[in-house]
Amino acid sequence: MDLFSFAPIASLLDLAHSLVEGLAALVSPLAGAASATVAIILLTVIVRTVLIPVGVSQVKAEGTRRRLHPQILALQRRHRKDPLLLQQKTAALYKAENTSQFAGIVPALAQAPVLSLVYALFIRVTVDGHPNALLTERLFGVPLGTTFGHLATTGAAGIAVYLVLFAMMAGVAWLSRRVALRLVLPNPDAPESAATIARVLSWMPFLTIVFSAFVPLAATIYLAATTAWTLGERALLRRRYWRAGETDPPLAPAMS
Repeated sequence: MDLFSFAPIASLLDLAHSLVEGLAALVSPLAGAASATVAIILLTVIVRTVLIPVGVSQVKAEGTRRRLHPQILALQRRHRKDPLLLQQKTAALYKAENTSQFAGIVPALAQAPVLSLVYALFIRVTVDGHPNALLTERLFGVPLGTTFGHLATTGAAGIAVYLVLFAMMAGVAWLSRRVALRLVLPNPDAPESAATIARVLSWMPFLTIVFSAFVPLAATIYLAATTAWTLGERALLRRRYWRAGETDPPLAPAMS
């Protein structure tokens, strides 16, 4: 079953499609042939602005975990032979802070359907039974419905558009990786394999570039915009909402 053919979801997708078309018409006098691209970026900004409270919740939870980290390590050392008691003591510590170990996870899951809906708008040939006109628009002569793979295998002109986007995304991914490594919570009692896993996972932002090679240009533009937004949003929110003891130690040294 095609989930996006389900009437309520199809209607929401069609509404998003109409919004992008409306934004494109609005900016057309200034953006010209790139109006659809500008509309995609504007839609990304609108969606991510609406989801800022979700980001705030995640950043606050992340800060709380950092602040409590030394106490959690102490509990782990004290009760390492009694996992049940450790779990109880850890839960009590988070309860005293009016939070939980899973704070921030629910908001993260809540935003997934919204972002999935927006992303689907840029990869579907049809929307609620009618052609997706968005994919016929162009950026520097490249149809928003074409893919990097198609351009690379057919030798079609316009591959430079993708390369510029990939370079931008690589820069964002590199910065995201550096931030992730800086924010790893040190644990002297953890095995070396844990540090290895952290280093491996830190490369995950680069998977977005690989994924972008197989989706339409419209989706690549959206991914470039939303990943850049995420990086900037998290930096600003951490500066705004983290308290003393959350930005100070324990900050792990950057790992390469």
